[in-house]
Amino acid sequence: MDKKTFRKLFDEKILILDGATGTNLMAAGMPMGVCPEKWILENKSIMLDLQKAYLDAGTDILYAPTFTCNRIKLEEYGLEDDIVAMNTELVNISKEAVRLAGHGYVAGDITMTGKQLAPMGNLVFEDLVDVYKEQAEVVADAGADLFVVETMMSLQECRAAVIAIREVCDLPIMVSLTYNPDGRTLYGTDPATATVVLQSLGADAIGINCSTGPEDMIEPVEKMAEYSTVPLIAKPNAGLPELEDGKTVYKMTPDMFADAMRGLVEAGASIVGGCCGTTPEHIRALTEAVKTMPVHKP
Repeated sequence: MDKKTFRKLFDEKILILDGATGTNLMAAGMPMGVCPEKWILENKSIMLDLQKAYLDAGTDILYAPTFTCNRIKLEEYGLEDDIVAMNTELVNISKEAVRLAGHGYVAGDITMTGKQLAPMGNLVFEDLVDVYKEQAEVVADAGADLFVVETMMSLQECRAAVIAIREVCDLPIMVSLTYNPDGRTLYGTDPATATVVLQSLGADAIGINCSTGPEDMIEPVEKMAEYSTVPLIAKPNAGLPELEDGKTVYKMTPDMFADAMRGLVEAGASIVGGCCGTTPEHIRALTEAVKTMPVHKP
């Protein structure tokens, strides 16, 4: 997909993303402490069924499960030599889901590596670009339609990822960060600054994911809308997590989630989905709730 085609997607409708991956896989039996990508490849049918369910619920852009499949994270499991095969197969699962559903686009998913850039850590910026570039090249070659850089806490690491992707392809790039209750990322960046910096770098959509439930995302999305020249993303959790009997639960029902998401569309988001705790039922309700709402024009 080229940038022009991506922008045309917003001419008529709010775009729908998928919902949670991790919380649904854990509910399906994925244990704590394993390499998620390896577990997915050993249980392909579970991932395929989940992604097909999201597409059937109305998802337009499906996130390939390549989330932490970069060299730095794979080294923790001794899997760094499998980076090409793993990323390729993970993208193929999402492509197969799209084929079975008969619609949708696949976004190659990239996130934090877990190592900090200098001076907070020992990672050099140029080395991080190379790490992201290695993964991005494989994901692009595997046939992803676009990229998403998500659940980011560092604007510098967002920059590294965008630069890396741009060095290997011209596919559209969506970028979303997570913000603390004080309205800033873990590293102190506010939504307005992130918006200005990332769109100047060439990001094709910018926004916020994870972080909070829908209501607490309205203010940061409104701030982004004041400065954005690109579409805005909102992908919140199904409310704030709660601990019950030693388990983390998210109590927002699909109808509650969908109703609250209307506020985010009114605030300026034109790409919406769900993060932790959301299911295909949440996405189905969301699709129905926003299908006649006007698209915010940045």
